[in-house]
Amino acid sequence: MSDPNNYKIGISKQELGQLPAAHFPGAIQLIDKPEDVASAVDELRKARVIGFDTETRPAFQKGQYHSVALLQLSTESRCFLFRLNILGMQDEIRDLLEDPSVKKIGLSTHDDFHNLNRIKRITPAGFFELQEYVGSFKIEDRSLSKIYALLFGERISKGQRLTNWEAPELSPHQQAYAALDAYACLKIYNYLKSGNFNPQDSTHKIYPSLQ
Repeated sequence: MSDPNNYKIGISKQELGQLPAAHFPGAIQLIDKPEDVASAVDELRKARVIGFDTETRPAFQKGQYHSVALLQLSTESRCFLFRLNILGMQDEIRDLLEDPSVKKIGLSTHDDFHNLNRIKRITPAGFFELQEYVGSFKIEDRSLSKIYALLFGERISKGQRLTNWEAPELSPHQQAYAALDAYACLKIYNYLKSGNFNPQDSTHKIYPSLQ
């Protein structure tokens, strides 16, 4: 007889594809002028806990590399998109990323840190890694889209992921995609931290096959 507590929570690509699309519910503010950075960072600091993500122009040739083009930092109601390919790593942004008193929620953040350090050396502090956290809730999937789908029954579209993040202007679709990724990290963290998610109640439990 199988152990009823011996399970993981996961979702297949087919199930994921059938879910309704998720949308960022807040306001999006694009920051591409140095004079706008300080006020944006001030608002983010007031939130104390924010979502974090980055976007980089895809490289399609071996040996080709692009620096991080966009840094997304989101509160529950507003996401700021910092165009680092235009701004560079402004001191206010670096200070925020190094401030341990502001909690930044991200997923697979080690890769982001590695790439951001190519722009300017930073010592990240106050970051919370979701990939490690979700395992304590029996969630076996580690991608943002699958974790979000398991918790909220919605699909994060990846249609904009391989677009040009260094384009002269970011399209509304690019901005919405980027904002949702950062916001999703924050929403996942807040939901799991609230204690409202009980793995036992999930409809996506996967039991190991009997040997």
